[in-house]
Amino acid sequence: MALSASDLPTMYTLLANSMSGDESVRKPAEAALSQSESRPGFCSCLMEVITAEDLVSQVDVRLMASVYFKNSINRYWRNRRDSSGISNEEKIHLKQKLLSHFREENYQIAQMLAVLISKIARFDYPREWPELFSVLAQQLQGADVLTSHRIFMILFRTLKELSTKRLTADQRNFAEISSHLFDYSWHLWQSDVQTILHGFSTVASSFNSNASEQHHDELYLICERWLLCLKIVRQLIISGFPSDAKCMQEVRPVKEVSPVLLNAIQSILPYYSSFERGHHKFWDFIKRACTKLMKVLVSIQGRHPYTFGDKCVLPPVMDFCLNKITDPEPDIFSFEQFLIQCMVMVKSVLECKEYKPSLTGRVIDENGVTLEQRKKNISNVVGGVLTSLLPRERIVLLCNVLIRRYFVLIASDLEELYQNPESFHHEQDMVQWTEKLRPCAEALYIVLFENHSQLLGPVVVSILHEAMTSCPTSVTDITPGLLLKDAAYGAAAYVYYELSNYLSFKDWFNGALSPELSNDHPNMRIIHRKVALILGQWVSEVKDETKRAVYCALIKLLLEKDLSVRLAACRSLCLHIEDANFSERDFTDLLPICWDSCFKLVEEVQEFDSKVQVLNLISILIGHLNEVIPYANKLVQFFQKVWEESSGESLLQIQLLIALRNFVVALGYQSPSCYNMLLPILQRGIDINNPDELNLLEDSLLLWEATVSHAPAMVPQLLAYFPCLVEIMERSFDHLQVAVNIIEGYIILGGTEFLSMHASSVAKLFDVVVGNVNDRGLLTILPVIDILIQCFPVEVPPLISSTLQKLILICLSGGDDRDPFKTAVKASSAAILARILVMNTNYLAQLTSEPSLSLLLQQAGIQIEENILLCLVDIWLDKDLTTRRMIGSAKGCEGLYLLKVQPSHKLQASTAVDNVSSVQKKIFVLALSIILTIRLPQVLDKLDQILSVCTSVILGENDDTGEEESSGDNMSSSRPHSEGNIPSKELRRRQIKFSDPVNQLSLENSVRDNLQTCAAIHGESFNSAMNRMHTSALSQLKQALKMP
Repeated sequence: MALSASDLPTMYTLLANSMSGDESVRKPAEAALSQSESRPGFCSCLMEVITAEDLVSQVDVRLMASVYFKNSINRYWRNRRDSSGISNEEKIHLKQKLLSHFREENYQIAQMLAVLISKIARFDYPREWPELFSVLAQQLQGADVLTSHRIFMILFRTLKELSTKRLTADQRNFAEISSHLFDYSWHLWQSDVQTILHGFSTVASSFNSNASEQHHDELYLICERWLLCLKIVRQLIISGFPSDAKCMQEVRPVKEVSPVLLNAIQSILPYYSSFERGHHKFWDFIKRACTKLMKVLVSIQGRHPYTFGDKCVLPPVMDFCLNKITDPEPDIFSFEQFLIQCMVMVKSVLECKEYKPSLTGRVIDENGVTLEQRKKNISNVVGGVLTSLLPRERIVLLCNVLIRRYFVLIASDLEELYQNPESFHHEQDMVQWTEKLRPCAEALYIVLFENHSQLLGPVVVSILHEAMTSCPTSVTDITPGLLLKDAAYGAAAYVYYELSNYLSFKDWFNGALSPELSNDHPNMRIIHRKVALILGQWVSEVKDETKRAVYCALIKLLLEKDLSVRLAACRSLCLHIEDANFSERDFTDLLPICWDSCFKLVEEVQEFDSKVQVLNLISILIGHLNEVIPYANKLVQFFQKVWEESSGESLLQIQLLIALRNFVVALGYQSPSCYNMLLPILQRGIDINNPDELNLLEDSLLLWEATVSHAPAMVPQLLAYFPCLVEIMERSFDHLQVAVNIIEGYIILGGTEFLSMHASSVAKLFDVVVGNVNDRGLLTILPVIDILIQCFPVEVPPLISSTLQKLILICLSGGDDRDPFKTAVKASSAAILARILVMNTNYLAQLTSEPSLSLLLQQAGIQIEENILLCLVDIWLDKDLTTRRMIGSAKGCEGLYLLKVQPSHKLQASTAVDNVSSVQKKIFVLALSIILTIRLPQVLDKLDQILSVCTSVILGENDDTGEEESSGDNMSSSRPHSEGNIPSKELRRRQIKFSDPVNQLSLENSVRDNLQTCAAIHGESFNSAMNRMHTSALSQLKQALKMP
């Protein structure tokens, strides 16, 4: 039933109660509101609550109403199949109501109303709400400051929402909006700039007088409107025009707007210092305004680099930014956010690919100028502008300023380092570079050095030598010299790949870095942290004769008291251990200290990022070193403790699961020693009802795979987990490859006990996968079905009859035979069916005669004229299907082949199974030989082809050496398998392969015996068929079967 005005008191009460701290009051109110969401009139009631004059003071209730309104728009504005949604009449009423309530005095409510309009506009503009922008533009005419501010708030939110729509028609609509709105918005913005500057001048000159507070409030509202207008202008330029880097069309507003924005910065910035001592509201606005103006310039340059590269835009902007970076006014130096944006602008220009020389050539005598040539011409022009802006002296100056001023730690940094070293480490090294001044300066320095490495290499080395000379390793006081050395060390660490041409790491390490570590004064933590950073960054330059000393140095750093030093050493150790040239021999005796240090560090750190970092080192140690088993007990205790303490921290648990997987692989046959700790963790990770399932499932499956693969025997707990795999596969095939490896592990390791306990689950799993995945997925699962039938040829086929019928359907269905994946799927399916015929002949005959199979084929539109089993014979003899070249086993997909295109003609003696695996060749031939014993006259029609294939394989049997590995060979584990660390699953898989009954059968005897049976069955007809064979083919047959 629809809600009406009479329901408003109830609605107000429910909204008020939904914010109650008393759960017994809040829960029923939330439930009632949830039930009312889909009722007609719900949004209208909410709108009345939001706009009611008598509820102006009830801000919380109105805000809650706007939140429910927003959620209802997202859920019900578009008609849904499970709900009637909001009626067209109510939609019209709501839109009219929203566009008549512009003078909302509460800022939060006004912001939410703007959001509501933008959400509706995303759905309705332009088709259902074409008048939106015309109404807003009309209301702006003659509007007071408050009304115009609110309208611009709506415009900004709406444009921001519409700009995210990426369809071509939506982008055309946005371009049309831009063409109508840009001029008005831009002119109003320019007018407001003058008003604001005049107002600032008045405020600054009347600093000590009792200026009108009302005038200040109105000026501040104009400032806020101006800032909204700036955002709108940015949105129109960025989203209203295609990027000039793609279309090569000049964007006129860029050249018009950018110089004015720069001029506005230059005009407003002087008030920064004068308002800092008073008028904090305006001082805060100036910070936001100048920062936003620079951000807009950065955005425009990124979107329209060619137009921005014009001589009237790029030079003044770059010159301004470079001057502010290298020679800022004393007050501006404290304005970090503004300096950050200046650095971002310089960095963006320096690394802009459109400004770099193009490597593309031009075709000689080409008519006209190509798009690439136009880009090249513009790049050359801009490149010349940049060269004039950045002569060698200015580049060297910028480099010096970045290192000597912005890299140097200041008092607040030192206080943070001493008071909270853990936070200092993460803030300096893991923070987003655009958020802090020093990381931003470092990012700019790296780009500057990349562009001018030959010029700056000697400069950085000179600064480094100067710093080391002025501050010897014996100095312990925090002097400017010591801080400069810290900055120089950082500069050398960040550009190791280029600086190694100018600096010998061995000499540097022995002459300075190593002696630094002998000084244990607490103040030396500053330098020790940078030494740890250098040792990690310069890993590629650490040669054999220095490795041992560097490893010892990192372990020493890992033992220090300061957490920032230890965490830096932890990260650098990861880089060394993962390095391709890591020397385990030089590190082995350091392992006991390393393990203990890691365990202690995890206990001492408090922050989440720190725990993840240390756990990552432990995981890398386990994954790359062989000496793990002696420390197994300590690691088990450690993992148990960390898991218990990581509840609710899924990212930490993911890192722990990775480490556990490496641990299981490292333990190998001794992995059951950790099962008491491991299996409960694994059980939680593979439980799809676990709240953290979305985050933990992938890594839990990989851990499960490693556990099964390295288990020396199947234990009851692992055996009981298998149904979880069926539940996972029923939900998604995202983890099919890992799931297949797990299934294979259970088959090989669990044997009869596994099959007897989980037969129905296995059948269900295969049935879920086969027929519901693509060809690549089928190539993943089919080898496992083959292994299962090989292990249990009598028990399994009846169990998976539904799956086998699908395989028959695959074999007999048409399709593009030029598709290598479809061909491989058919070949693998045919091989499985051939194996059943060889190992359980009666069952395949029974399966092919079942009515359910005929019905399945009929539903698929496949018409069968003869016995289905004889149709399979045609598949086994199909040259285009079985003659293929193996290209490798991708992720365990056995039988992934490329089709060999050949002419369509009669099969010859060497065509049927020339290029399949030796086992599959043998299976096909054995199956074809068994076909000879069937009491059907049609067999004689295929006798020539069957015997030709059999002859070819028997004569070439001794030459077959190729055998592709099954899916178990490509485990996901990263650790290489040495002779002593081959997973138990792999050993047993090899044993199963070698004990395959097919290998025990003699092709020669089988074909000879079955040929004699065929002769006895068909008599004279058989003799007639044999006489029709070509004499050379008959001679080869007798040779193969050793017949007289």
